[in-house]
Order: sequence, then structure tokens, then C-alpha cells
Amino acid sequence: MSLPKELLYTEEHEWVKKDGDTYVIGITDFAQDQLGDIVFVELPEVGDKIEQGDSIGSIESVKTVSDFYAPVTGEVVEINDSLEDEPELLNSDTYEKGWILKVKDVSAEQIDGLLSSEDYEKVIED
Repeated sequence: MSLPKELLYTEEHEWVKKDGDTYVIGITDFAQDQLGDIVFVELPEVGDKIEQGDSIGSIESVKTVSDFYAPVTGEVVEINDSLEDEPELLNSDTYEKGWILKVKDVSAEQIDGLLSSEDYEKVIED
């Protein structure tokens, strides 16, 4: 299982990466593995305000449908349109081509509250 050290994580299995003045968000390799083959992704709209901890979409696999939670509060500035036609990118390349959305106006306090790769690894081991 892949856990890039430069990313931050949540206990709900999302990852966050700073990219200029925005933050890129996706699901972890552990999450996509648990879900199985992903067949559909429901995403928020560009311009939506999201609140940390709220369900902001869903990920449907052949096994189940799972909510996708906002790891931070902010405004959605971009969504990964490729997931509409290729939801399986979440399985094949979850940290690069399988990113889900980008947000801006995120507080430093929320970023500081996210987990390091080492801390997230302890979460999934339990």
C-alpha cells in the first residue's frame, strides 16, 4: 500500500496536498482498496462551500456506496472531470490522476490538524 510522505491524511481516509494557493483532495490507497472496483463518483460543484467533516459526495464501487467527507473547510475551485468517464482512476492512480477536487480558503489550523503519513498508518493498522 502506498502512503506518500508529502501528503496529509484524515481518519476518514482522505488525503490533502498543498498546490500553490489551493489544496488537492483525494482518497487514500487504503480506501480505494477497501472499496474495490470504483464505478461512479458523485462530486460537489465548483463554487460550493464545503465544511470539514461534512459528506460532500459519494463513491460507488461494485461492493458498496461510500460517502466522501471534506477533510477541510473551503471553496471548491476545481473538480476532476476525468472521474466522470473514468472513475477507475481512483483505483489505478489515486494520488495523481485520481485526485477528486481542489479547494481554496483553507485555514492553517485545519491543515495543522491533519495526520502525517506515519500517524495515518497507525490508524489503518488498528
